[in-house]
Amino acid sequence: MTGRTTAGADDLAIAGLTPLSSCDWPGRLVATVFLQGCPWRCTYCHNSAILDPRTPGTVPWDDVRSLLARRRGLLDGVVLSGGEPLRQPALVDAAREVREAGFGVGLHTSGAYPGRLEAVLPHVDWVGFDVKAPARLYRAVTQVGGPTTTADAAFASLRLVLGSGVDVQVRTTVDPTVLGPDDVVELTGLLAELGVRDHVLQEVRTDGTTAEYRAALAAAAAA
Repeated sequence: MTGRTTAGADDLAIAGLTPLSSCDWPGRLVATVFLQGCPWRCTYCHNSAILDPRTPGTVPWDDVRSLLARRRGLLDGVVLSGGEPLRQPALVDAAREVREAGFGVGLHTSGAYPGRLEAVLPHVDWVGFDVKAPARLYRAVTQVGGPTTTADAAFASLRLVLGSGVDVQVRTTVDPTVLGPDDVVELTGLLAELGVRDHVLQEVRTDGTTAEYRAALAAAAAA
């Protein structure tokens, strides 16, 4: 890859790299970088192996550089995913470097760190933003923080994205152990009021989830 490289990008803890994806950024062919660590423990998470921030990365950033050098003209961009990529301060340097190399930058986030999101947004072309639930139910999904702590961060981050003009798709994984039909209607209405125009509802995937969650899901389905 040509262009400026930074020590910051090399400091990223990367848990995995998918060389080619057609589903991580709608309408684009991308490489997806999975960053290690997340502050939340969402009920339905199927990436439990990459949640612990103390776990070192297994993929050096230089592998991303090499991939992009080989795929110039074949890839539209890079999606920085997780875990929660905003947890790592070096994300800004990585996004800047990808942009300077001539690729688009996509970001998957749940908005746990509004301040860091604000810093990286000028270097991002598209955001896939996960909204978990109406604010009063956030803790039931994330399983951390006070009654509205995680919701406050998430909705502050969402407002930053909407105000930035960056293209965004908002996604909600509907956890039937927490969200009922009326909750989904409430959330959809709230997001529309905030100005969200692209809101996608996703079904829970059971692969990689805990045995306790799979049992709770089965009980909810049987109720």
